[in-house]
Amino acid sequence: MGGELIDPERAEDGDVVLSWEGREVVAVRLPRLSASLGHMLADLERRHGRPLAELDRRTKQSVVRGLEERGAFSLRHGVETVAAALGVSRFTIYNYLNRTDGSESS
Repeated sequence: MGGELIDPERAEDGDVVLSWEGREVVAVRLPRLSASLGHMLADLERRHGRPLAELDRRTKQSVVRGLEERGAFSLRHGVETVAAALGVSRFTIYNYLNRTDGSESS
């Protein structure tokens, strides 16, 4: 997810401070959700071994379903960001999201 470990004394609101035997030992600063989408897309590229835009349609549809399950499209500009990464239009992303049957629509 791209979290950052920081000294507990530098912890801010929203950071998670971890304790061990009653002593604060480290704080974790989680990235903003919009940054998390970038991390998710980069991870998908690493897993597929190539840019997402080079994937075939069926794999792109699978990527979109997985991102939907992880809440990517609840983020502001999530659809636009994913469309750009996949090299498709926003309309195509909405088509992938609205597919309920097994047909091969674009």
